[in-house]
Amino acid sequence: MANPSPGYSITVRVEAPSSYQVTSELAAAVGAAGGQVTALDVVESHADRMVVDVTANTSSPEHADSVADAIRGIQGVTVEHVSDRTFLIHLGGKLEVVPKVELRNRDDLSRAYTPGVARVCRAIADDEKLARNLTVKRNTIAVVTDGSAVLGLGNIGPSAALPVMEGKAALFKQFADVDAWPVCIDTQDTDEIVKIVKAIAPVYGGVNLEDIAAPRCFEIEARLREELDIPVFHDDQHGTAIVVLAALNNALRVVDKKIEDIEVVVSGVGAAGHAVIQLLLAAGVRKIVAAGRNGAIARGQEHADEHRRWIAENTNEQGLTGSLNEIVAGADVFIGVSAPDVLTEEAVATMAPRSIVFALANPDPEIDPVKAGRHAAVVATGRSDYPNQINNVLAFPGVFRGLLDAGVNDVTTEMLVAAAAAISSNVSDEELNESYIIPSVFDRDVARDVADAIVAVAERDRERQQHETAAAV
Repeated sequence: MANPSPGYSITVRVEAPSSYQVTSELAAAVGAAGGQVTALDVVESHADRMVVDVTANTSSPEHADSVADAIRGIQGVTVEHVSDRTFLIHLGGKLEVVPKVELRNRDDLSRAYTPGVARVCRAIADDEKLARNLTVKRNTIAVVTDGSAVLGLGNIGPSAALPVMEGKAALFKQFADVDAWPVCIDTQDTDEIVKIVKAIAPVYGGVNLEDIAAPRCFEIEARLREELDIPVFHDDQHGTAIVVLAALNNALRVVDKKIEDIEVVVSGVGAAGHAVIQLLLAAGVRKIVAAGRNGAIARGQEHADEHRRWIAENTNEQGLTGSLNEIVAGADVFIGVSAPDVLTEEAVATMAPRSIVFALANPDPEIDPVKAGRHAAVVATGRSDYPNQINNVLAFPGVFRGLLDAGVNDVTTEMLVAAAAAISSNVSDEELNESYIIPSVFDRDVARDVADAIVAVAERDRERQQHETAAAV
């Protein structure tokens, strides 16, 4: 897993003797060190010297140092400084607040602020529902975290979680024109988190819970859904489940298998694993076996966590026991939402013919995708440097766009299944193949299609409720 990646991109500014060969020498040095040159820019050119920016992808901070050292080894070349491009993009943060209205003169100020704004405040005080149309509420999402389960970094706290939440908010805006804002809470007490989110809820049209450790995330989501009148969506659970189901729909088209006939093994029984299993069952999968750190989850085992108890009661009807690498034998599908390097190549070789492997642990998957591809027909990861990237950004912007447009409070399983189908449909029969089962995260149609699917389900739910009410009367 040492492929150069844009996530470890560096720019090395060098001063070198003026020569036609210097750029070739720089590129050769980077390549010899295992780097991947993406740009060579001559910043200054003088009679006797040149200043050149060498931009390259590397595989780690240590590898970046090695690439810089290789450049330093060129005779006559001086390295002025090395810039980490990931840190550069975060300088000053990734978000800003931009007014939607211009305040050009006193007239504008009188309407946007005092005295005119007071009449709008009174109107909302008389009818609180007007806040949805007369404030930012109708298009604003709180991205809430306590920093307890950030990416694969663990419990790093709210300040360290902020760059991720900023990125999430940027994705909301980029792909669905939803205004989102990071809310990083400096407590990991469940009651306090619920209390704080309830207190700030008047500003927002929805809550996106993010990177909160299991099992607390389950209770926080359940209580907020019960106590708030806006939709609450835990992306680590439901966003992951949506994109997994979307990718599985298309992978099954590739291998010509039906969802009701397959046997699935899920590695990881935390928030993501629990939600994936729930949604797969709702979508028609009949045989699922889940595995935690100690192997297969089976009925009769004792689990202090009610969500693991639910998994034990609703999966593994075959009663399989053993380690992860043992229970994948004969399975059609492996879905990993767990930890790096827990699945062996030998185990993949024992899966059913035309098998499917989704190794989604980030940044390092459950198995090297190259090794998995020697035996599986379809392989997907969560990484951007391999084909078939299963990424939550395909789901959450469109889901919230749809929830906001529909003006609904509940997030239903039917909506999640519909969202997955909308994502799947963005890969046509002509495009579909082993290396293309899921649309690009930059496909601008995906978020709109997901939003439309959410709205359609919401409208059907309203019609159903109206018919039931009419029938009762």
